[in-house]
Formats: sequence, structure tokens, C-alpha cells
Amino acid sequence: MVAMTKKVKTFQVVLSDPCKSFYCGGDRVSGRVEVEVSEVTRVSAVKLLGLGCAKVEYAKGKQRCRQEAEYLRYEEVLSLGDQPADSDGSVVLRPGNKYEYPFGFDLPEQGQLVSSYKGKFGYVQYYVKAQMERPQQPTVESKKYFEVEEPLDVNTPDLLSPAGGMKEKKVTCMFIPDGQVSLNAKIDRRGFCEGEDICINAKFENTCSRIVVPKAAIIAKHTYQANGRTKVFRQKLSSVRGNHIISGMCDAWQGKTIRVPKIKPSMLGCNIIRVEYALMIYIHIPGSEKLILELPLVIGTSGIGSRTNSVSSQEGSISTASQSWVSLRMPAEPPSYCDITKDCRLDQPLTPLLDDVDCDDSPIFMNAPSFQFPSPPAYSEAEEYKGNAQMLPVC
Repeated sequence: MVAMTKKVKTFQVVLSDPCKSFYCGGDRVSGRVEVEVSEVTRVSAVKLLGLGCAKVEYAKGKQRCRQEAEYLRYEEVLSLGDQPADSDGSVVLRPGNKYEYPFGFDLPEQGQLVSSYKGKFGYVQYYVKAQMERPQQPTVESKKYFEVEEPLDVNTPDLLSPAGGMKEKKVTCMFIPDGQVSLNAKIDRRGFCEGEDICINAKFENTCSRIVVPKAAIIAKHTYQANGRTKVFRQKLSSVRGNHIISGMCDAWQGKTIRVPKIKPSMLGCNIIRVEYALMIYIHIPGSEKLILELPLVIGTSGIGSRTNSVSSQEGSISTASQSWVSLRMPAEPPSYCDITKDCRLDQPLTPLLDDVDCDDSPIFMNAPSFQFPSPPAYSEAEEYKGNAQMLPVC
């Protein structure tokens, strides 16, 4: 057969189920390699590789940090079918024909792979690569990427247990003590799935002279390791905020919710890339660093957790709020006049520091005018109290 300059019209990898969004450990990856040529072409072999690896790459000063970890390697020489072959095993492809070479291989069992990932300084990717070798001609290649998602069950005793904590911070102004702020927060479990609501029970106290704002956010922490160095990238995904808390007051969240957005599950099994999540509950303090409490979260694969579980846990939190440690109660009846020992007015104007660049807080002004509370009403004028208080003076 005469060797000629050959042109390949089509050379591609087609998976058997192109609509499949992702594969899990133990699944079978199958498909075919399609070939069409525009001229008579001699082919010595068609090889197929299934590859999966994690790669980290970033610059640290003048040094380039780079590291890889392999999780999948499969190699196969595809059968060229019933085509007549020469003594060296090569075959001739002719124009006008469409040649298909099937393939199939099984992924390693669950626990041996890590989920696909693409981040700022690294990635985890899987793909099928086909190679067509031609005598005295360059090898032709084609890649087909596919997603892997390892199941992560959040319905385990450890992840179904509550998590909470307490933080406090003393505030100063020009090295002069200016009171303190504190928070005490709790969530009913640590494991969640995409679309579920996280119910937060929390209490905030403010005894400093500034107006503070309680907030909560879901934070993603991406950790990359290469050449013995570690690089961390943090990202805020979603957030909620509460009401302003003035000096000498406290506030409580009873079942306040924040929804888990559409995000990738936690990635904890990779050697060089780690993706972790946390619920950050914090108090924004103008002119000072935030008071921050972080509660670790584990985000599982969709379908493992139940949306109804989140809703029922939220309803349970609300129904038992009156018995929880953050519940607030009002007096059953108005106080007697004899119980009032001093005039309830502000001793001096509030002079909080100007707001910092945290975000969208309303501006807080200096030299607020003094304000005097009106005298207590007569019992005949007092209306029956209805509803729960949202803010009370700090005891």
C-alpha cells in the first residue's frame, strides 16, 4: 500500500450516555471512538486511556509551586474490528466510511476517587483520551472529560449532632475600655446538603457605646498544598444579617435560617486539595475588628440529605424556642411605680466610632442628640402585651 499524505476528517470520543451528569466510584464508563477520513489513511493502532488526576499550581514569589496526584489510570488498545490487517497489524481507513471502535472500563470502587473540582489554584479532572497512531505521521488525539462525584453521606451520628460555641470581645477606644460584645450560638447539626436551611439559635449582647450588627455567612475554605507549601483561599457564599443593637441592649435569633446555596460537596479525601465549609456567625463592630465564631459544616451530595429533614428540624426549633437557652420572656404585668428607682434616660449622647468598610451597614453618626424616655403610663393606659420581644436591655 502506498503511503500518502493523510487527512483525518473526524476523530472523537463519544460516551454511551452523554446526558449522564456524573459518575461514582464503581460505575462503568463506556462509549466509542468515531473515525472518518477524507483520504486513504493507514492506522497502526487506536489506543484508549482513562485518566484522573489532581493538580495544584501557583506562584509563591519567584518560585513556581506545582504538585500532582493521580487517582485513575486505565489503558487499552482497541480492537480494529473485522477490517483486514497487514502483517504488522495496521489497517487502512477509506473515505466515505464511518469507523466506530467501542470501549468500556470500570472506575475504582468508592473511597478510592475524589470528586471533580475546579478552583482558583488547582483542579481535579477525569477524562478519556483516544490516540490514533499512524506510520510516519503524527499521532492524532481526542479527549472527552467526564465528572466524578463521590457520595458523601451526612446522615451519620457525628454530623447529626449539634454544634455551638460562645465568644466575647472587649472593645477599646484609644486604649480606653469601652465595654464588650458577646455572642452565643448553636445549630442543630453539622451535615447539610444543597438547598437545605441551616437554623441558627443565637444570643448577642452589646455593652459598648457603639451600634453593632449581628450577621451570619456560609464560608468556603479551599486549601492547596504544593512543594511543602500551603495556600488557603476563603470565599463568602451567602449571608444573612440581623437588626442593629444599640448600646446596653441584646438581641436573639430563634431559628433564623440561611440556605445552603448550589455548591460542590466537601472534599476531604484529596492529598493536595481540600474543600471545607463553615458557618461564620459574627458581630460587626464599627471601628474595631469583628467578633467571629465559626462552626464547621460538612456539605454532602445531593439526594443523601432530605429537604424535609431541614424543614422539620426548623419547625422543631421554633416550637421549642420558649424552652431553649436563647428564649427571652417579658414580665407578666407592668411594674409598680414604687419599683422605679431612677429616671430611665441616656446618661450621655451615644458617640460610636464611624462605620468601617465591612459592607452595606447604614451609616452611624457622631454626636447623637440626647433622648429622654416618657414617664411610665398609668395602669389604665397600659395595653395588654402581645408578642415576643426581640430586643431587651442587658441585665
